[in-house]
Amino acid sequence: MMTETSNNKRSIVEIKDITAGAGALGLLGYGMPGVLLGLANAGIIQAGSMILAMAIFMGGFAMFTAGLMEWKKGNTYGMAAYSSYGLFWFSFAALLLMPVLGLAKDTGGAGAMAAYLALWGLFTLILFIGSLKMSRALQFVLGTLAIVFFLEAAGAATGTGMFTIVAGYIGVISGLAAIYTALAPILNDIYGKTIAPLG
Repeated sequence: MMTETSNNKRSIVEIKDITAGAGALGLLGYGMPGVLLGLANAGIIQAGSMILAMAIFMGGFAMFTAGLMEWKKGNTYGMAAYSSYGLFWFSFAALLLMPVLGLAKDTGGAGAMAAYLALWGLFTLILFIGSLKMSRALQFVLGTLAIVFFLEAAGAATGTGMFTIVAGYIGVISGLAAIYTALAPILNDIYGKTIAPLG
């Protein structure tokens, strides 16, 4: 809002925000690479350059961009969530690439990787608590994502592959839920009515 003064008269000019919402981009940035990573963890597909490329570009760049868009709108929750997860995907890619390129040693063992994943699980759990004031669809996405992180942390800490496999299947469900949560408002807006409820 801006106030203009002219001839001792004041007029208020409202500046309307007409920028697009960042939620769809941010959720797709998690959902699409998340489904592929979940399939790889479940042993259904092989992990490779396709997942790495999705992690960097759709995960990292898309989510970080969505975070910047939310910052512009004054949405601290959205900014912190999308930007942080965008940086998660970048860090995930760096963990894989830096040892191969000779820029750093590996993660430092199972304990270090477990701590990395558990920390992201804690961050996601806190965001889940915040989402209790939001849609059921978003709650489901964040709740299942927190479970994925904690299961992967348990798998890394114990060396038990079953934790990672279960995390993979839950990750697929969580990723698909994120894609639905991203696209539902778009479809509802196009059709002018609720055809894909968010709860």
